[in-house]
Amino acid sequence: MKTYGEPVVRLGFLNLEHDGGPDEEPGVLPAKWVKAHEEILVPREFDWLGRGEMTFSQTKPVDPDATEEEKVVAADAQRAADSRFRAAQDVLGMRGFRSPTGQGRNPTGLFLRESTFTFQARHQQLKIWRTPPTNVVMTLAEVPEVPIVTVAWHNSFCSPNGREDEAEELSSLVDKVQAKYLDDPEHNWAAFWGFGDCNEYPVPAGETVPEIDWTSPDIRDLVHRRHRARKQADGTWRSCTYLDEMMLDCGMHDPARFAAHQLGQIEALKATAGHASDGQGGGRRIDRGYMDPWLVQAVIEVNIFDTTGVSDHHGVEVILSRRKAVECLRRQREPLKPWLLDLAV
Repeated sequence: MKTYGEPVVRLGFLNLEHDGGPDEEPGVLPAKWVKAHEEILVPREFDWLGRGEMTFSQTKPVDPDATEEEKVVAADAQRAADSRFRAAQDVLGMRGFRSPTGQGRNPTGLFLRESTFTFQARHQQLKIWRTPPTNVVMTLAEVPEVPIVTVAWHNSFCSPNGREDEAEELSSLVDKVQAKYLDDPEHNWAAFWGFGDCNEYPVPAGETVPEIDWTSPDIRDLVHRRHRARKQADGTWRSCTYLDEMMLDCGMHDPARFAAHQLGQIEALKATAGHASDGQGGGRRIDRGYMDPWLVQAVIEVNIFDTTGVSDHHGVEVILSRRKAVECLRRQREPLKPWLLDLAV
């Protein structure tokens, strides 16, 4: 694990493909799950970790009209899911939280290190999301008066309209950051960070991964194109970027974009997914995070960590200076201007 010469806070996100797969046999975790946790996640010593596709760590509620045999099978599946979820907490040394399942079968989760953060509350958002996010509010030990709203999400893979609704729900969490700003003597504000599989793309300005040419003969997966792009009036296709536009318009910042353009770490903008799928346009930066305009200034490094052989998504690692994080939580810095405005200057 890399050291930085100062105390840091380590944030991460990994969409582990289908949770590493089903148990190899009852009570035996799959090899990909074990490798992902023991060889990739544990060495990074995350203080906060968002997870996508916790497929076998949570189950759907039992249908009240299920047969007795179906109820037995469902109970066995829930016991196996609970066992896997406990195993993740034990291996990581972190407290875990799971979303309920939605229409999709890949619930989200997040883990926090209790020596770094104090849990405050959690919230459920069930009405809109195909896959409900995991939303946990916590505080950093040095700044107990400022709640940090955090969320791990997995946007709908199949519906541009659905992702737009989900993005608007995320903006409701961002709105909590705005409370009274710096003129509140009681420090009545919140910080925000969230990470997830966005299942769509960042706005192209400032990106290093070229835009997809949806008219290219290399695009053979036409269903995927319909899921990830919108047909324009002239018959061309435009990639979906609604979530990124929404968060940027709300004044939030992508820490990878901040690292690339403010700290010179261009590698932070590498693709995180799409490299394992043929005919879809190649690697894309769909796993991303967003932070409020104060806290993003604590970022000192962003890395895309390789998960080849374990998952079809690479992970995102964000390193914060703990000293700067404290200053930003206390709002002892001016907020960073919206990124697109900076780009235009």
